[in-house]
Amino acid sequence: MQRIDILVTGGTVLTMDEADTTITDGALAIQGTDIVAVGRKEDLSRAFTADTVIDMPLSIIMPGLVNAHTHAAMTCFRGIADDMELMDWLNNYIFPAEANNVDPELVYWGSLLACAEMIRSGTTTFSDMYLFEEETAKAAKQAGMRCVIGEVLFDFPSPNAKTSQEGLAYTEKMLQKWADDPLVNVMVEPHSLYTCSPDLWKAATALADAYQAPLATHLLENGAESRQILEKLGQRPTMFLKEIGALNERFFAFHCVTMDDEDMRIFADHGCKVVHNPESNMKLASGVAPVPAMLKQGIPVGLGTDGCASNNNLDMFQEMDTAAKLHKSALLDPVVMSAKTVVHMATREGARVLGLDRQIGVLKTGMKADVCVINMNKPHLTPLYDEYSHLAYAVSGSDVDTVLINGRIVMRNRSLTTLDEDAIMARVREIALKIRAGLRPNS
Repeated sequence: MQRIDILVTGGTVLTMDEADTTITDGALAIQGTDIVAVGRKEDLSRAFTADTVIDMPLSIIMPGLVNAHTHAAMTCFRGIADDMELMDWLNNYIFPAEANNVDPELVYWGSLLACAEMIRSGTTTFSDMYLFEEETAKAAKQAGMRCVIGEVLFDFPSPNAKTSQEGLAYTEKMLQKWADDPLVNVMVEPHSLYTCSPDLWKAATALADAYQAPLATHLLENGAESRQILEKLGQRPTMFLKEIGALNERFFAFHCVTMDDEDMRIFADHGCKVVHNPESNMKLASGVAPVPAMLKQGIPVGLGTDGCASNNNLDMFQEMDTAAKLHKSALLDPVVMSAKTVVHMATREGARVLGLDRQIGVLKTGMKADVCVINMNKPHLTPLYDEYSHLAYAVSGSDVDTVLINGRIVMRNRSLTTLDEDAIMARVREIALKIRAGLRPNS
């Protein structure tokens, strides 16, 4: 028998491979950071002896979830400004609150809180855009989470950069520092076309090209933004991005609510990708992104929660449920956006969007051991006829029992192994006292 580090057994394995292979009473063998075998429990138990055995009958063993767009440190602003329009929310509440409060300490502790929340709900990888992202990288490393992160770039001063040139320099230092890290990946992230000049966009594109790094942004989030950009640039944003050479297989955009057929054709032709954020778009009344049409065009689409100030949680199971139901309602079509489609978006398609599909998103030999184990022995998950249906419509983040990232157990039996969540919550409550003191009287 071959000795390995971890053997996960007892559940139904959903591999998420191209054939959607499902293994009843399956198992995973893990050595170091990698999956070394996937198969039936009976077979793997004969072939391997493990230092740690995680045996969970009546469970689903699946790839860890990929939150392809969030602002982790904004856990500190959860519920600070709700029930308002996007530009009012941003310009009159979020940007001022950030200018007055965001510093390295807030970002570090807010990101730790986000990591705890994400691990507890089965997310193993997140894509982040925010300020002082070096602190988010440190928090992710402490939590043992995989991430793709970028310092948000603006034309105007931010709490971390007085000029766009400083923001670009900060990004480049991160690209160099984390180049060979197994968990932390760095991307270039201009905030949007309405907060970044053409010159900044050209410089950001050049930086991403120089390091062959992902380039990501908020794009076409609502009708007002679309009109504003058209007036500013004199052309559709996708055409502008195409002309400056920003669009390629490393480019992905968040929201894309007001994409039209021509936008989608350009994205498909250039290998670009999209992250769908249904709950944030619904809460801000931004509209419904044409995701079914994107999928028909062959555009890879992942799922993201957005930040806690516009969602207000990081539960990717809830995001799947919303994504599936929103499009059925909007299109009056009960078969559009199936359960299997949204589960794929939260796993292998999310990995594809982030450029990590050779490492994660599928359970097969040679992939990194990013694994989520769900306890299905619960009243609201009984009986079980179809695993994908339950994942999309019945499972919640609180049903996740055990999580592994890069072969490391970061939660077992609902207990975090890498983070002291009580200490983290206590520190964020202290930070919130300062934030509350600076709020508008009616906030």
